[in-house]
Amino acid sequence: MSGEGIGLAVIGCGTVGRIRAVLAREHPAVDWIGLCDIDADVAKSLGEDVEADLVTTDLDELLGRPEVTAVIIATAENEHVTPILSAVELGKPQKKLSLFIEKPLATDPVDSASVLEAIEAAGIDAVMGYTQRFRRRFQTVKQRLRDGQIGEVTSVVTRAFMNRMVPDATLRKTSERSNLTPMVVSGTHSLDMCMWLMEPREPVEVYARSIDTTLGEMGTKDATFGLFTMDDGVIWSMNISWALPTVWPGAVYGLEIGIVGTRGVIDIEDTHRDVVLATQIPQPAGYTSKGYEPDSQRYVDFLGSYPPGDVSDGLLWGPMREETMTWFNHLSNGIATPHATARDGHRNLILTMAMDLSARTGRPVELPIAPQALI
Repeated sequence: MSGEGIGLAVIGCGTVGRIRAVLAREHPAVDWIGLCDIDADVAKSLGEDVEADLVTTDLDELLGRPEVTAVIIATAENEHVTPILSAVELGKPQKKLSLFIEKPLATDPVDSASVLEAIEAAGIDAVMGYTQRFRRRFQTVKQRLRDGQIGEVTSVVTRAFMNRMVPDATLRKTSERSNLTPMVVSGTHSLDMCMWLMEPREPVEVYARSIDTTLGEMGTKDATFGLFTMDDGVIWSMNISWALPTVWPGAVYGLEIGIVGTRGVIDIEDTHRDVVLATQIPQPAGYTSKGYEPDSQRYVDFLGSYPPGDVSDGLLWGPMREETMTWFNHLSNGIATPHATARDGHRNLILTMAMDLSARTGRPVELPIAPQALI
């Protein structure tokens, strides 16, 4: 460490990397910040805003600094493997390095397994960016389930709605689109939430179907619906569509989860329809990404539907603040947290890809499944 504080390296200075770096500058335990991005102007802009100690386009230069004790990897989805493995190599002699990795570990299942193996073999403390675990409503539901307040869970229903800004912005960044499906990119968040709520159950089979009427020409699916069977017989319906029109008022995610037990039910409506803005003034895109502009103006907004949170008076408030600051607290004083682990992240990728495999083949897929079988 640099002194007794955290020496933080942020790799990827786009939307999420920026949010986490700005929050890092607020935390009293972070006393050194280094930034790296392939776009020098993006890195420089963030460096000025957070008064970074180092700004570079050279990954090795950043990770070679002795001050670095913690790394945030926030590059594009297809570009996680190299920075993760480079950070793991840095951590081997130190034994104290911690990683915060935006999902996924990799977009290739074999690469994901290799990355997980490297992280665990090196004894790296690694967590994944599944921000919604840090929202108050889901923490409350988790505790009610721990307390057994609906008896034994028998079935779970999950429905996620998204407008098409995320696939539009995500797919235009790369020509490697085969694994950038609604489940792998976005459904993974609601899948992680349900797997967390259903712990310690594990799925033993999934049967799924997809459709690509609207987004097929972009190289992805519109929607995927699946049915999981868990190892204790619980059935779980997991559905997502990210092809809703741009003008749909949800900035990004609208989620509903129903959990039925032998002695009760928990019904979660996380659609953000409780605070609605309607105006004659065009609203900013709910999803922001470099070089992306939505194809239509939005005049109605479900406030609070942007997953990281919302900005008020220049500060971000919401689950990404809670998630990031809790991680820094974990690093500085060792508190236990509900972060997803690297193993959770790998599992989530495998399950989303198993859904896609079932949809492609039209057959149920037995679980667990080897990563090689998903290629």
